Amino acid sequence: MIKVAFAGKGGVGKSTIASLFIKALEKDGMRVLAVDCDPVANLGRFLGIKDADKIIPIVEMKELINERTEASKDRAFYKLNPKVDDIPERFAKKIGNIKLIVMGTPSRGGSGCMCPEASFMKALLGKLLLQEDESVVLDMEAGVEHLGRGTASFVDHLFIVVEPNLNSIDAAKKIWKLAKDLKIKEISVIANKVRNNKDLDFVKENIAEIPITGSVSFEEKLLELDIDIEKTSVYKQVAEIEKEFLNT
Repeated sequence: MIKVAFAGKGGVGKSTIASLFIKALEKDGMRVLAVDCDPVANLGRFLGIKDADKIIPIVEMKELINERTEASKDRAFYKLNPKVDDIPERFAKKIGNIKLIVMGTPSRGGSGCMCPEASFMKALLGKLLLQEDESVVLDMEAGVEHLGRGTASFVDHLFIVVEPNLNSIDAAKKIWKLAKDLKIKEISVIANKVRNNKDLDFVKENIAEIPITGSVSFEEKLLELDIDIEKTSVYKQVAEIEKEFLNT
């Protein structure tokens, strides 16, 4: 069973690539736990889960979090190791051999102390990454803020999704540095929205020492809301990346 994460600057197509990778794993006979850590939760929609937009992220379940962390009224005191064992079974949405958990991201500015939420999310993510009977795929927020030294060590590989522009590549370099600091074992880039060889050469010339795992073509159909992603031309490209990854 594998544990991988997808990160990248907002808008690069990270959730799309993650969902295609998950679909490819399922097609190869794996049971997959998909974890949406992005504050803009699109992973469920791309996976084809019904009413995915109505799923309440776990981070927004204030009563549950306060109860499990035993947070004081002023939220200054709370448990660092809250009970989370039952959370995956209670809140996961299933489609085929894929289970989805929408975690969300603790809000920061202007919302007061979010320490209980952060503690709960950290404990839950650690629990999810210890799953032994399922492969785990994390769709991270723009960076890798969900991961700390205690959980990053369980991630086998971090894929950083980039598109052919300097803003995306600069963000990828920052993510790569943070991931290296967290001791993530393997890190590589997937070039997305590639229109031609010039685009791919641009990524290769600017991404510095980060290895490139593969590239995915720009697909106009992915802009449609209710598209079956397995019927797009890019699915085959991501499936090839998945197979090559499994064989390494």
